[in-house]
Amino acid sequence: MNAIDEVLRTPGEDGRTPGQRGRELLRIEGLQSGYGPVTVLWDIDLSVREGEITALIGSNGAGKSTLMRTISGLVPVRAGRMLWQGADVTGGDPAAVLRLGIAHVPEGRRLFSAMSVEENLLMGAYLRRPGAGDVDRDLERVYSIFPKLKERRRQAAGTLSGGEQQMCAIGRGLMSAPRLLMIDELSLGLSPLLVEQLVEALQSLNREGLTILVVEQDVVAALEVSSNAYVMDTGRVTQHGASDALLADPAVRRAYLGALAD
Repeated sequence: MNAIDEVLRTPGEDGRTPGQRGRELLRIEGLQSGYGPVTVLWDIDLSVREGEITALIGSNGAGKSTLMRTISGLVPVRAGRMLWQGADVTGGDPAAVLRLGIAHVPEGRRLFSAMSVEENLLMGAYLRRPGAGDVDRDLERVYSIFPKLKERRRQAAGTLSGGEQQMCAIGRGLMSAPRLLMIDELSLGLSPLLVEQLVEALQSLNREGLTILVVEQDVVAALEVSSNAYVMDTGRVTQHGASDALLADPAVRRAYLGALAD
């Protein structure tokens, strides 16, 4: 039995049952990963606590997406380890990581464009086990969060607007009944109004107890919506702390907020 199977078999800790808010849910220690001969991430330490929104910020090419892909099992770990509720689950493949309760909404949404909205949403539930919850109930819950998806449920996902596609991608992640929802580039290519709507939806989900790790190019929005944040640069974590403290940090403001730094 591997480490992930052991976690899933532990009574009361099946990766899906809500735990105690503020308790450490995910911990990354000394993580290194990359592509082919190139190492992209170097000695990453990161902690995500239950019931909180944690932000990951940094310039393009800093390694943020690679970190999310490594957590979700798409990029192999070269060194370090990943702990889920204190258990070492390093090296799990994407399906095993999803079974733990970690859902990844990738950059670019990656929908099945020829399939309908509803078919895309149901794909998010493909690993749901007996007793893990009612899929139809959760589908209606997604539709209540994003009413536009219900209007478009028979429409091919590839014909949706960018904002609707992001809603569909987030809804697909929610259909796995996650404990931790990871969203890569929430606002990429979207209007400020749509971003505001998505942020409000995430805040509502977080108030219900969902833990969220978000990569966001809008640094102000990321730090305002989150409790804690990590700053990445060239594959390393360079700063971390309370989001409000980072937002007030002159170095962060100069690096990422430009004219707003004054």
